[in-house]
Amino acid sequence: MTKINRFFRLSLAFVLLSSMTGCLHWLHAYQTYLQMDEFDRYFAVTSKEDFTVHFKQPKLLSEDFVSLAKLHASSEEHTGDGKRWRYWFRKIDKDSKLIAPEISFYLDLAFNKEDKITDWTFSNLFLQIAPPEFLEASFRSLGGAEINEEKKQLRAKADQMEKIAALLPKKATVIKQLGEPLEITDEEKQEVYLYHFRLDAKDIEEGYEDRALSEIRLMFDKTTSELIKMSGRFAGLKISINYRNFQEEDDKKVAGM
Repeated sequence: MTKINRFFRLSLAFVLLSSMTGCLHWLHAYQTYLQMDEFDRYFAVTSKEDFTVHFKQPKLLSEDFVSLAKLHASSEEHTGDGKRWRYWFRKIDKDSKLIAPEISFYLDLAFNKEDKITDWTFSNLFLQIAPPEFLEASFRSLGGAEINEEKKQLRAKADQMEKIAALLPKKATVIKQLGEPLEITDEEKQEVYLYHFRLDAKDIEEGYEDRALSEIRLMFDKTTSELIKMSGRFAGLKISINYRNFQEEDDKKVAGM
């Protein structure tokens, strides 16, 4: 039955994508989405100073990223096995000027000799707003996620998300790493901290200049001061993670101690 469902979904993708511009790019993205159903078969994760997702049977090409994001990397380096792209995001103030001393993070993409992605790395600073345990759980939750065809988005169902016992970062810890926010919005049960980072991108396609701006919103629980949600756009990729959807209930945490 699983194979039938996968065949049906792939066949449907061909029909949907055939009417789109650059349909091969979306097809490669959809093939990668299908692999998420069997995460450990097609992917591996390592987490030390940074966090990397390894693609065991890659489908996405470097040109797919440029076509989908409409942005080029900050730097491109040829390696013995292929090439590596780095996307630098640097914090800016309300006047769009770089903060001094600099506060920045990066995302790396590594490609093999066939020009297919093999590794996707998130730098240490990014892990301050997306803890590795929750970042991995977010990737795993994409298997079977609902597809919004109009917005080209994936939305994982909360009841299917993997539950983990990891602790969430406190507001003071996050502020120490990211510095003061551009704006703070006070809500009934939470505070929303807004940060602006600018992607150091080359040759931005006309009409897509706004994609170089990364607006990152961090939501902190007023009672616990925990970071409970993160949302932002990074090189055209929108990421939104509600960390509470991944947390074990309090009684299960106690039972597992």
